Amino acid sequence: MTATLALRDCSTMLRRQLRHLQRYPSLTLMLAGIPVIFLLLFVYVLGGTLGTGLGGDRGDYATYVTPGVLLMTVGAAVNGTSVSVAMDMTEGIVARFRTMAIFRPSVLTGHVLGSTVQTALSVLVVACVAVLVGFRPGAGVAGWLGALGVIAAFSLALIWLGVALGMSAGSVETASNTPMPLMLLPFLGSGFVPTESMPAGLRWFADHQPFTPVIEAVRALLMGTPAGGHVAAALAWSAAIGIGSYLWAVRRYNRR
Repeated sequence: MTATLALRDCSTMLRRQLRHLQRYPSLTLMLAGIPVIFLLLFVYVLGGTLGTGLGGDRGDYATYVTPGVLLMTVGAAVNGTSVSVAMDMTEGIVARFRTMAIFRPSVLTGHVLGSTVQTALSVLVVACVAVLVGFRPGAGVAGWLGALGVIAAFSLALIWLGVALGMSAGSVETASNTPMPLMLLPFLGSGFVPTESMPAGLRWFADHQPFTPVIEAVRALLMGTPAGGHVAAALAWSAAIGIGSYLWAVRRYNRR
């Protein structure tokens, strides 16, 4: 199969996923709505106290917490990816695609690209709400581009993880529940409070789980402060999760 035909098939599968997004807008609204609720809760209910603990006020806490909520949004988007893939697997449409003369990887590529669009829309909505509640980044153009690059790399890695989880799930219900812990990891990292304030055991976990270096990298880039080794750690985690999940998803797809 030529590259032109492969690109055409991938574009067709992407259009299919975009039509699904148009048909079920409530899923995208839910994926963006849950992080927005947490953002409003922490800024307006807890922000005064937590902001004071950080040596600032409610607005300073909004700036601190926004990177964590953005990454929570990415984690939530994995749920939509997993559900979408599981629906295709359980409804038999993938088996029908196998009988057609199409580029085999285009099915998974369509899911990944469609989920990327959905994640980008959700992150944009959350970022706009964050600005309204007091998020004031100090980054220049380079900082913004760097932060967007880190978020994009980590999003792509988690989307492939969502594809793999959806391929492995026996039902849509299982696929909707399996990725849920990803939404909790920003709470068990530096998303909402510094890890220095945690007990020793929890702090060790928070410092060594993948969301913390990503959150710290995005926070430093958006605030225009030194990122140290957080960017390299974030990209390393993204590569490890992305490559591992890609191989897992392709193996499951070929077996099924």
